[in-house]
Amino acid sequence: MTRQRSCLSRPIIATSLAALLFLLAFPRLAAAQDDPPSRVAQLNMAQGSVSFEPAGEQTWVAADYNRPLTTGDSLWADQDSRGELHIGSTSMRIGSQTGLSFLNLDDRTVQIQLSQGSLEITLRQLDSGDAYEVDTPNIAFSLLQPGRYRIDVDPEGQTTTVSIFDGSGEVTGGGNSYDLNPGQRASFSGTDTLSYDITNVPQPDDFDNWCQSRDDAEDNSPSAQYVSTDMTGYEGLDADGQWENVPDYSEVWVPASVPEGWAPYSYGHWVWIEPWGWTWVDNEPWGFAPFHYGRWAFIGASWAWVPGPRVVQPVYAPALVVFVGAGPNIAWFPLGPREVYVPAYHASPRYVQYVNVTNTRVTNIEVTNVYNNYANMHPSYVNENVHGSITAVSHDTFVNARPVARASISVNVAQIHDAPRLAAPPVAPERQSLVSASAAGRPVPQPPVRAVTRPVVAKIQPPPPAVPFDQRQAELAKQPGRPLAPERVDQIRKPSEEYNRPNVRNAPPTRAPASHPAPKPHASKPGKPHR
Repeated sequence: MTRQRSCLSRPIIATSLAALLFLLAFPRLAAAQDDPPSRVAQLNMAQGSVSFEPAGEQTWVAADYNRPLTTGDSLWADQDSRGELHIGSTSMRIGSQTGLSFLNLDDRTVQIQLSQGSLEITLRQLDSGDAYEVDTPNIAFSLLQPGRYRIDVDPEGQTTTVSIFDGSGEVTGGGNSYDLNPGQRASFSGTDTLSYDITNVPQPDDFDNWCQSRDDAEDNSPSAQYVSTDMTGYEGLDADGQWENVPDYSEVWVPASVPEGWAPYSYGHWVWIEPWGWTWVDNEPWGFAPFHYGRWAFIGASWAWVPGPRVVQPVYAPALVVFVGAGPNIAWFPLGPREVYVPAYHASPRYVQYVNVTNTRVTNIEVTNVYNNYANMHPSYVNENVHGSITAVSHDTFVNARPVARASISVNVAQIHDAPRLAAPPVAPERQSLVSASAAGRPVPQPPVRAVTRPVVAKIQPPPPAVPFDQRQAELAKQPGRPLAPERVDQIRKPSEEYNRPNVRNAPPTRAPASHPAPKPHASKPGKPHR
């Protein structure tokens, strides 16, 4: 990259004192009622065939690697297949014939339903008040410390085996709780009454070795020196670009190889994901973090990604772009550093401040001014003046989640400059908007019915299931481009108790243990039932 001064109108400086004080006062976002979660999951790689089912739907499609995952989303890794997911610094890997769903994924709770198969979790950070729970057909397993864990469920859902390589955890089921320590492997069989067998963790198998090799690479990630490890997808930057120190920007990340004329948010597609609404899904293997955090700048003759402050937990955004115009076509361009992102979804003013000050070097005062006056403003943005920065497609391409690059259309730049700036296009989603057109058109393996329908034991009460799109669509059409408010979703939710209850069985209160078989003599520091 040629190290020239950028075309930005103002230099990028360190976070202002006002913004820094804001971050120190609120180290983690405590969401208001209308605020969406500040984090999501990412399926960043797969071997073999991995299928995906959106929240509230009953259709399995091919999984998109960079599609953000949230509460209610499900994955299935078929025979001889594997997948890797991330939530910030936490990595999760699923093995052959594994069914996984997110019962809850918000700012404090990660609650996973594991109906069958193998799941390894490397938990690198666990803040006070956070909860990680894996629910299986007969137990709920709580991860109590950072460490490495493996949970296996047999295809019939009768036995769950928990292995703790590092860390500690608690198993709840059958009216009892059991503490497990490093080096222990415990198998629990039954439902209402559990029998258990505790041994040492066995020698690693092929799945363990694969997980360990992936962890080793992440533990030595160069990108962790420049961004917060709470940023989902940061490790994907290591193989496909380089970090450079540029005047006015400090450290920026430059993609290694992109097509001629490439611009951010031009190779991928749009999908509708609630509670955020229109969401960008990029094609590139590294295309998660740079499109949901930070900002883009054109420096010299190249695009570079400028992350926000490294010392804070960044807040996820569906796409950090500005939409322009309200005609038959939809056009957008990337936000530049110090420019304010205004969400189209329901959020508190405090959330709007936080999603900005954690992703770029901007003060909360600037955010408030723009947020309060956005409808009456016609601000200028630095990237709209960069040749080729504006991408446009037809309404049909946009709403049907079709690839943008092959269907992009030329725009009249003068007309774009005069067009209104929008937080989101006034486009109501269709059913085809939920998954990419390419994924929806491919037949995929589906999990066994028993793996989808069998209930799991839960210690934490998960939220109600997502309302199916068919029940939301008419309301969404009344406010094109804007997701429904949470209270409106609750109003249209079916009132039946059966519909509102997740497919879980609450773990019964612990009681004094009945006669259980004693731990094996060769177990290392065996866990014991406790009240």
